[in-house]
Amino acid sequence: MRVIDVVISLLWIVFWIYWLIAAIGTRGARSLSRGYASTGPRVAVLLLILLLLLLRTNVLQGHTGVVDNPLLQGIGVGVLVLGLALAVWARLYLGRNWGTPMSEKVDPELVTAGPYRRVRHPIYSGLILAMIGTALAIGIYWLIACVLVAAYFVYSATVEERNMTRLFPATYPAYKRSTKMLIPFVV
Repeated sequence: MRVIDVVISLLWIVFWIYWLIAAIGTRGARSLSRGYASTGPRVAVLLLILLLLLLRTNVLQGHTGVVDNPLLQGIGVGVLVLGLALAVWARLYLGRNWGTPMSEKVDPELVTAGPYRRVRHPIYSGLILAMIGTALAIGIYWLIACVLVAAYFVYSATVEERNMTRLFPATYPAYKRSTKMLIPFVV
């Protein structure tokens, strides 16, 4: 195993440990979608990531598609750290309002400060950015997972925005007009 693989694995492990600990004490929630529509994409993304890990360790022994450029690896780690930092920053601003994708919180609040001032879904943006950084540093096969995760997040954001429009009819439409969904000044 290469040093870059260990560094990236540790960054993701530390992030997910923080994420699980931070989930303690959040407000109750109910799912906005039912059955397979809610769990199907999550299971598919997890299976894809596991498949990519298996392919990388078993099939790709010849290092096909693996990044061996130290500059690109450094840039990838930087982008990964930036993405994780954005997700954590956004999570801190959400506080007890945070929940799993496509869930409705009990007594929700509309958060528009911090990273939410520029982007409506900065946690998704940060995780997509972190996946792009991982792909840059480790290998192009991670871009497949990144595209699928990004598609899932766009779908989740769309479902969540319908709910937010329903919950905050007086304020959410104006907030939506003044910010972008995932990328400041772009999308």
